[in-house]
Amino acid sequence: MIPESLKKTLEARVASAITAREAAVDVMKELQAHYGWLTDEAVGEAASLLGLSPLQVEELATFYEMIYRRPVGKKVIHVCDSISCWCVDCEGIIEHLKKKLGVGLGETTADGMFTLLPCCCMGMCGDGPAMSVGDVPYGKLTPELVDEILEMERQKA
Repeated sequence: MIPESLKKTLEARVASAITAREAAVDVMKELQAHYGWLTDEAVGEAASLLGLSPLQVEELATFYEMIYRRPVGKKVIHVCDSISCWCVDCEGIIEHLKKKLGVGLGETTADGMFTLLPCCCMGMCGDGPAMSVGDVPYGKLTPELVDEILEMERQKA
């Protein structure tokens, strides 16, 4: 159950939207921030706040790749595997990340720090290969730069 202050904030966001659906992503992201991922309970709460059915919220949640319907690590790494990044060896970066973190795509490190997810495009085609950690984008990746970023992100946690 969400705190009353968060509920009021979300109700205000929904009330200020032209349609409830317009506020859906904001509501889901706030609930995700509260729970760590969009739990089934959060889907029900979002549906109640938005005046939608849980199935409608589920449909929206599974459309957006930044909404997580399963538990994720403290930091989520999205690594771009678009054609532009593929042309500059994103596969090598993905393999390096998998080896360095000891996980496959879609998995979370044993310490719960990182979840590694592929991303169809980050809009950084001129800076590929690219990845983001949380909301921070990184481009022109090399294995050495990836190691530095992972260390820096661990220290920031």
